[in-house]
Amino acid sequence: MPGDLTRKAVLAQPEWLRGVPARVGDRRLPPGRVVFTGCGTSFHAAQTGGEAVQALEAVLAPPAADLLVVVSHEGGTALALEATRAFEGPMWLVTGKEESPLAEVADEVLVVTPEVEESYCHTASYTAAVAALAALRGEDVSRLPAAVERVLADDPLAPSGHERIVVVGAGRDWPTAQEAVLKLREGVHLPAEAHHTEQILHGHLAAIDETVRVFVLEGDGRVAERAADVVRALGEIGAETTLVPTEHPAVDIVPFQLLTLALAERRHVDPDTIRWDDPRWDAARQAYS
Repeated sequence: MPGDLTRKAVLAQPEWLRGVPARVGDRRLPPGRVVFTGCGTSFHAAQTGGEAVQALEAVLAPPAADLLVVVSHEGGTALALEATRAFEGPMWLVTGKEESPLAEVADEVLVVTPEVEESYCHTASYTAAVAALAALRGEDVSRLPAAVERVLADDPLAPSGHERIVVVGAGRDWPTAQEAVLKLREGVHLPAEAHHTEQILHGHLAAIDETVRVFVLEGDGRVAERAADVVRALGEIGAETTLVPTEHPAVDIVPFQLLTLALAERRHVDPDTIRWDDPRWDAARQAYS
C-alpha cells in the first residue's frame, strides 16, 4: 500500500529511540568548538546538535572547529563527503550504516539506527539522529520514546484541504519547522514553507491570507511571547492558525509526520517514493550527484 514504508518507520520510532542510548554508549562530544553538518533532513537533524552549517557552506568555507560532526542516513551524501575532505581536523559520523564512503574517512562512526530506513521520506532515522546528538551532549534521552508514543496516540494535527501550508518556529524549534515542511513537500508534494518566528512579522505577512494553513511552534520564554504575537497577527488576517506546544525536537516533529501521512492518504500520494517513481522527477534526481 502507498505510504506503508513511511508509516512503518513513523510507528517504529519509540523502539528505535529506546536503542539510542546503548548505540551512543559513553561517547560524548569533546571540549572545544564542534560544528555539525549534513544535507536535507540530515542538516535539519544537525542543527539540533548546536552550531551547524550546510554541507555546501562547509565546502566553501571550512569551519575553524575542533571537531566536525556529519549526519548522513546512509553515509553516501556527496556534498557531505566533500565537506569532510575540505575540513582539516577530526570528523565523527552519525549514521545508519556501519560501512559507507563517509564511514571510511570518519574518525568515529556512530550507527544510531537498528537498520537503514526503507522510505525515502525519512522519519525514524531523523529522530534517532536528533536523539543521538542530544545524548552526545550528555542529555538524558530515555524519556523520548514515551513522549513519542504519547504523540502517536494523540495524533494532534487534523488534515485539511489547504493548498499551502506554513510552519513557523524559532530557536530550538527552527529545525523542526524546516523538517516539517520538508516532509510535506516530499511526502505530499505541497508548497509548504518554513518561516522564522521573528521574520514572519517583518514583511512576510503580506504573502499570507485566509487561504493559508499555518502552524506556529510555541517554544518557551521570549520565543513563546513572539509566537503569541504571530498567532494574533494571523488571526487579524483570517488565516487558520494552530499554536503547537513544543518540548523536544525528536518529539515535536512527530505530529507533522502524522499530518504528512494523513494528507498523503487524502490526496492519493505515495510518500515513500518522494516522487522518484515519476520519470521526470527521477530524471531530475539523476541530473546531479
